[in-house]
Amino acid sequence: MQRLTALVLLATLTGACLPTDGPAALPTVDAPLVATPSNGWYDVYFTTPELTAQQDPPVVSGPTLALIEGLGRAQHTLDVAVYELDNDAIADALIAAHARGVQVRVVTDTDYLSEAAMLRVMAAGIPVIGDAREPFMHHKFTVVDGSEVWTGSMNYTYNDAYRNNNVLIHIRSVRLAENYSAEFEQLFTRQAFEQAGKPPNPTLTLSGTLVENAFSPKGDVADRILDVLRTAHSSVHVMAFAFTRTDFGDALLERAQGGVTVQAVFERRQVAAGSDAVFDLFSAAGVPARLDGNQYNLHTKAIIVDSAIVVFGSYNFSRNAEEQNNENALIVHSPELAATFEAEFQKVWAQAEP
Repeated sequence: MQRLTALVLLATLTGACLPTDGPAALPTVDAPLVATPSNGWYDVYFTTPELTAQQDPPVVSGPTLALIEGLGRAQHTLDVAVYELDNDAIADALIAAHARGVQVRVVTDTDYLSEAAMLRVMAAGIPVIGDAREPFMHHKFTVVDGSEVWTGSMNYTYNDAYRNNNVLIHIRSVRLAENYSAEFEQLFTRQAFEQAGKPPNPTLTLSGTLVENAFSPKGDVADRILDVLRTAHSSVHVMAFAFTRTDFGDALLERAQGGVTVQAVFERRQVAAGSDAVFDLFSAAGVPARLDGNQYNLHTKAIIVDSAIVVFGSYNFSRNAEEQNNENALIVHSPELAATFEAEFQKVWAQAEP
């Protein structure tokens, strides 16, 4: 596959150092860590719907290209937990990995088992487990060779990759991979969807950067996020597909009344559909709140605190995300990563409408 000039569209920032999360930072598999585009411990990619939404068919580019290249480097295992898969390029990469002897396993939301791309994955002999329940199996993560994690807000779909605003992050860390592997086994092997297990490494340090990791349902993700929001002393910037937790809203309103600059962009369709309690709360209190300008969806779920801490993942800022759905969240204490999310926020803010 040619990289084309589409990689120019890839919004990428990489960490500055190799992982230093202790002796376990070496791979647990025989092969060395896969080749990566940088010497850092993470790469982050944002979708660019303003450039790709009208492509028909879309050029394989941006986060999709990065992900399928990552899947292509897998040598032993690929564990995929994804709410929906209809992106044929990603399905092809999974099938190709299976064909070359990589153990590929998938867990998904039952509602999307009949997607054509997923049916092709199953027809290739890849085992796929559905959650068989009404709440969502809402994860979007892949663990590669027990040593790397791809996660974020992006479903493995055409809409999420090319039309919606989303983030995808690639993290090289065995200890973080242990967390996501434990969650995957909870869902795929034990088929226990009702409550998240406790990750073995809920906090870890990567190249001097504190990373917190939590899973839901009922995994205290909300409490972890509230703790971060309450520490804000200068600014909080929010990009939200669904923002219905009034406790989050109240915490941010309190910080705004204390002099913290709070700005939020809400997905307009969610607000129009009635998920407007926090939007109305902010608007009534004079907290700057805008409706996103994407003709499709603002699907990112991210909060940037003091230009130093970023909260993001599959986790919407809702009670369903906390109490019912299978979700994951990362809280990364990194001014460098925060700067990347801040640039994305400023773009989304400029495109949004008051």
